[in-house]
Amino acid sequence: MIVNMHEAKSQLSKLVEAALRGEEVIIARAGKPVVRIEPVEPVRLRPVGGLEGTLDRQAIAFLEEDLGEEWWGDVPAPAEAP
Repeated sequence: MIVNMHEAKSQLSKLVEAALRGEEVIIARAGKPVVRIEPVEPVRLRPVGGLEGTLDRQAIAFLEEDLGEEWWGDVPAPAEAP
């Protein structure tokens, strides 16, 4: 569907709904296509702290043995678990 700019201004919500239904919506100026309205892919947010607890004590010990103290750099090593 191609609509002119004036019609698009007055019927924007209907045009957005049409685009969400999968219709091709193009807005024209002076009869020439200038923009297309299309749905945006939803953004998938990763949970904060999603990796928390995945690096357990055995893995840390292995890395320290393999890489040495320089592995931690300026970050203090985690405290031992009780």
